[in-house]
Amino acid sequence: MTDTVSGGLTRRGLLAAFAATAITAAPTYSNAAGFLRGGGDIRRIKMYSGRTGERIDMIYWIEGDYIKDAVKEIHHFMRDWRTNDVKSIDLRTIDIMAAAHNMMDVSEPYMLLSGYRSPKTNAMLRSRSSGVAKNSLHLKGQAADLRLNSRSVNQIARAAAACKAGGVGRYSGSNFVHMDCGPVRSWGR
Repeated sequence: MTDTVSGGLTRRGLLAAFAATAITAAPTYSNAAGFLRGGGDIRRIKMYSGRTGERIDMIYWIEGDYIKDAVKEIHHFMRDWRTNDVKSIDLRTIDIMAAAHNMMDVSEPYMLLSGYRSPKTNAMLRSRSSGVAKNSLHLKGQAADLRLNSRSVNQIARAAAACKAGGVGRYSGSNFVHMDCGPVRSWGR
């Protein structure tokens, strides 16, 4: 099986071209609540990883349907970079991330610090920090730790909390926000 389509385009290139076209016609959403209820026509995620050097900027949902190839790329992007293990990321987490990003009205991509964590990685991080949960939602592919240079931890956390769709942790000392699709709750400062 090959990843190219006729004309020499890669599947990724084809998705990127489609995304660029769709973005120009995309409506602007005024709040995340409507976005999460299906009030919009598209959902887009923009991230980069300082650890792997990878970037994604893609539409992953159009008019009520997730785009299978785009979601698969997000799963791969959010893998445990230490072990290279890939796990399906809960779509609710991706939706919360996208909605919060949209509410902040920024063009800058998130910096992904941690998405999926393998049991080995989580155990190693727990041995180094008391702030890592034994049964972290990262182990289930239901959490992400994110940063934006153009927004404060408090601004990012307020946007995520406004989604009222999961947990939001503020880690001001380490300059990141934890977002997950677990029970609605918040912690940190």
